[in-house]
Amino acid sequence: MHIFSIIFPLIFLVLCGFICSRSTFLSQGHVEGLSKFTFYISVPAFLFLNMAKADLQNSVSLYGFLSFYIPVILIFLLALVIDRFYLSKQSHYERHSVFALGSSYSNTVLVGLPIIIAAMGDQMMGIIFMIITFHSALLFTFTFLISAKGSKHAFSWSKFAKNMLLNPVVLSISSGIAVNAAGTSLFDNLNTGLTLLAQPAIPCALFVLGANLAFYKVAENWRGAIIASILKLFILPSLVFLIGKTIFQLQPALLNVLVLLSASPLGVNAYLIACQIKQHQATLASTVVISTVLSVFSFSFWLSVLL
Repeated sequence: MHIFSIIFPLIFLVLCGFICSRSTFLSQGHVEGLSKFTFYISVPAFLFLNMAKADLQNSVSLYGFLSFYIPVILIFLLALVIDRFYLSKQSHYERHSVFALGSSYSNTVLVGLPIIIAAMGDQMMGIIFMIITFHSALLFTFTFLISAKGSKHAFSWSKFAKNMLLNPVVLSISSGIAVNAAGTSLFDNLNTGLTLLAQPAIPCALFVLGANLAFYKVAENWRGAIIASILKLFILPSLVFLIGKTIFQLQPALLNVLVLLSASPLGVNAYLIACQIKQHQATLASTVVISTVLSVFSFSFWLSVLL
């Protein structure tokens, strides 16, 4: 019942978004407008405020980073091999890199963050935001570098750096860190205004996630989507748990955060990268849907193990 009380409100918000979008009560234009408000205004305000108030001294953990990113890189490489020798059965760097991204990239902001807050509160927000900041940069860099090896177009570091620095999640977190490190505080009226913008961030994020799922379909090549979902939801968090617990012997609270973050479903941004590279688009769209549905079971399992 404790796990049900954590999971149900979040599922309820996702289902509300899905039903409203699927029933055409909300058009695709409405969902796009709500998505822009959520991702470019409300969520950045939420991330900025929490990072500005976070305990920076306890927000950096080398062993925590290693416990999270070593398994992420291992799953990325494993997925490369699986796509090369089992799914594609031919050398195609762009295709392999996209499948690897789809098997290792987590929806940390929309799904992982709400689950952790519901289960554990907000005492670990600093380390969560540090993980989120480097998560996209690391995996997107690997994806573009590998795909560039088989592409006629050279990888542009300047363009990539510009896109990452202007990413609303990275920009809001880095701005919050700067304010926090400088020891300055926002004047009351501005803080109140940003707090009002930040309040709907988590509900809107979950609602928008469900609404956007209505536009994705499980394609015929579901085999790759199933494999990617299994790697993402079950193998990756298992590696994080084993490495964090046995090798680096992390504190339980930090270990729980890392496992729940890694157990998050595939993020929609990975599908957008697939569309940009023009490989595995249908597979990643299917993986977004399948992994999001299966994450109910993966989160339930890990919450029962960890709490």
